[in-house]
Amino acid sequence: MRIIGLAGYSGSGKTTLLSKAIPRLIARGLTVSTLKHAHHEFDVDQPGKDSHTHRMAGATEVLVASRRRFALVHELRGEAEPPLAALLAKLAAVDLVLIEGYKGAPHPKLEVHRAAVGMPLLAPNDPAIVAIASDIALPGAPVPVLDLNDVEGIVEILISRAVPLDAALARAGVA
Repeated sequence: MRIIGLAGYSGSGKTTLLSKAIPRLIARGLTVSTLKHAHHEFDVDQPGKDSHTHRMAGATEVLVASRRRFALVHELRGEAEPPLAALLAKLAAVDLVLIEGYKGAPHPKLEVHRAAVGMPLLAPNDPAIVAIASDIALPGAPVPVLDLNDVEGIVEILISRAVPLDAALARAGVA
């Protein structure tokens, strides 16, 4: 299993880019999973549904399954947010895991930069950023810059610069 991330500020287009890249990666015969960091409250079940009722009643984990999919919701109930390595260990083995967010983590990342967001580049201060996908030219950038619409070029970077999970964990001081 190999991993690479997409990092950038909110509104930069990380999710949109992933939605374009994933089908192209799959078309190349790769199995792909994603892991997304949320900086805010989020819910995957809805009030009124049995799973929500179970969780609100105090269940630590609720697993909902059907013949098409299953979802596991784990309530932290005051525990610390799990580290990225622990979350990666919960995923089934695939060829490539794309991590959205976790800007400060040491795994290799493609920075997604959109000028309209008005934020500075992350790359100058993050040695784990291997390339930038941007909607503007960035002369003097410390890493290669690709056009944000060059999805094939971005897919090449994601494949070529992804690292084995063990190497990423070693880089993080976990392995």
